[in-house]
Amino acid sequence: MRTRPLKVALLGCGVVGSEVARIMTTHADDLTARIGAPVELAGVAVRRPSRVREGIDPALVTTDATALVKRGDIDVVIEVIGGIEPARTLITTAFEHGASVVSANKALLAQDGAALHAAAEEHGRDLYYEAAVAGAIPLIRPLRESLAGDKINRVMGIVNGTTNFILDKMDTTGAGYQEALDEATALGYAEADPTADVEGFDAAAKAAILAGIAFHTRVRFDDVYREGMAEVTAADFASAKEMGCTIKLLAICERAADGGSVTARVHPAMIPLSHPLASVRGAYNAVFVESDAAGQLMFYGPGAGGSPTASAVLGDLVAVCRNRLSGATGPGESAYAALPVSPMGDVVTRYHISLDVADKPGVLAQVATVFAEHGVSIDTVRQQGKDGEASLVVVTHRASDASLTGTVEALRKLDTVRGVASIMRVEGE
Repeated sequence: MRTRPLKVALLGCGVVGSEVARIMTTHADDLTARIGAPVELAGVAVRRPSRVREGIDPALVTTDATALVKRGDIDVVIEVIGGIEPARTLITTAFEHGASVVSANKALLAQDGAALHAAAEEHGRDLYYEAAVAGAIPLIRPLRESLAGDKINRVMGIVNGTTNFILDKMDTTGAGYQEALDEATALGYAEADPTADVEGFDAAAKAAILAGIAFHTRVRFDDVYREGMAEVTAADFASAKEMGCTIKLLAICERAADGGSVTARVHPAMIPLSHPLASVRGAYNAVFVESDAAGQLMFYGPGAGGSPTASAVLGDLVAVCRNRLSGATGPGESAYAALPVSPMGDVVTRYHISLDVADKPGVLAQVATVFAEHGVSIDTVRQQGKDGEASLVVVTHRASDASLTGTVEALRKLDTVRGVASIMRVEGE
């Protein structure tokens, strides 16, 4: 066994970084046995050096992250600071000075993954990022290694624990959106500013990463269609239950039926209670993968938090260190397919549309005519009326999103339609 330790620089020592450091210390002997050489925490870059960090030698702490990654004796840099800059510059600088990188930075990878992979390849180093998507759940490596010989057609999942907690509370307790969000905040599941989670930005970054790996195509954050969940109501859940469904915020990446393009999207959707994703409760994550040979697979577990995310980081660290010892590198970017990313309008699915309409004869016929004129076939209709007002719930057969958008625009122009109360896609059937 090699006796000189592999030196690791840690960028960031918050919730995840502190857990990484703790596990590296408490599991040092096991890590040595698994890797074939000891690993040594050689430096920890932080913004506030005065903060007490239990179990970390204060002599290792620095505010000069650039100097740390430039040292030249660092074998692996672990980046858990997040954001675009200075993370991007620090990672590329690490490659330039001979270090491989383990990152949990979904935002950066979704925006500049191609450039980071190119920099890693140029300098013969590894870039691993299992922790960037779905926390502790092994997902990136199965997609890019275990399923590398298969053809993946669809990846659909719950990849944000905060939003799943909120929607689960609304479903099981009847709470409104704000009430459920307040509880998530009080329990520490939601940030003080929950925008990245509830508006789908976090899930969209993860969807871009998943789509890129699954379809061997470069997919960036800006390619992902995104809708938040703030408009989901108790009435939507009531309608979902009548259909035998629940509501989840889903990240959906799929290959077109003809195989010539891909789409990536994030939005709330109704899914049947019989679907495996419907039973995912609380702050848990789950990702459902459909492929030609393997069929249907589901990956489930805690998707965030210090210990789960640190578990994924340490798994990557072991892999990268093993590669370092053998003089090899792991799989890099695979973008050979270079499929175009189609716009949301090309997506084909079913829809649940709730309308507020005048309660008088002929309204249903007018509404049905609009759907027919836009090529959207109606599956079921449910109508309730009282005191001159009525609600009309329409569930469609599969249609393109562009056709549905045109239908809704035309419905809004009808004198008998007071408003479009809700539009929700129906997935997983």
